[in-house]
Amino acid sequence: MTLDHLTALIKRKESMLCVGLDSDLALIPKHLLQYEDPIFEFNKQIIDATLDIAVAYKPNIAFYEAMGIRGWQSLEKTINYLNQHKDEAFTIADAKRGDIGNTSRMYAKAFFEWLDFDSITVAPYMGEDSVTPFLEHKDKWVILLGLTSNKGSKDFQFNVSDGMRLYEQVIKKAQTWGGPDRMMIVVGATHPQELKAIRKLAPDHFFLVPGVGAQGGDVAEICEAGLNRRGGLLINSARQIIFASSGTDFAEKAREMAIATREPMKKYLANL
Repeated sequence: MTLDHLTALIKRKESMLCVGLDSDLALIPKHLLQYEDPIFEFNKQIIDATLDIAVAYKPNIAFYEAMGIRGWQSLEKTINYLNQHKDEAFTIADAKRGDIGNTSRMYAKAFFEWLDFDSITVAPYMGEDSVTPFLEHKDKWVILLGLTSNKGSKDFQFNVSDGMRLYEQVIKKAQTWGGPDRMMIVVGATHPQELKAIRKLAPDHFFLVPGVGAQGGDVAEICEAGLNRRGGLLINSARQIIFASSGTDFAEKAREMAIATREPMKKYLANL
């Protein structure tokens, strides 16, 4: 999906919502366990219920890897199903990969060629040669970890060197590797003040913003701090939406929560 396509999709759906498919077998509704592939059935119904509202879907790869080969099969079915609606949703492999060049090249091959995701989250700690192999794939995106939403982000990411915080150095340097048409940056919803400063540091890049809902991030605050002329945000919500109900009405309740999460976005997008 190109930058122009994504921008048009956001405007058409009046949404920057990304639904996180953190699909935990222990938490999905029990009646789905009768299916041959309960996780895929859960994902499929969530996607069907929210596709006209969300502009992106983000399977968290750990939840699939934890189930071994069956989990990978569920993941493959999920991305294949999403790719049947390729013009309607941007797909993110939340894998947080990143290693020496030849290893990153294999990770890129797995998620871009075998599974055909539009993008992948990448950890930048090992530097340029661990990131650029992902950018070798035409029309695919890197989503670089910048400032994360978890409590432990303060352990290292706020450390100051040469007058800049570590996450600021990462974001500044990364813009020499990939432009706004190929690279996004992860900025946690739990850091609204920092988000505003990061928008000045990277005015044109899209930000993937996790941490809405269960982690306490506020959609209106995010929009106030991070919106740019294209929208420039993919605001992720996972547990609050996909586990809105544990009953047979889970897809319906997920839809209701997705609509409620999108609602404040509409006002900001109307002004672009």
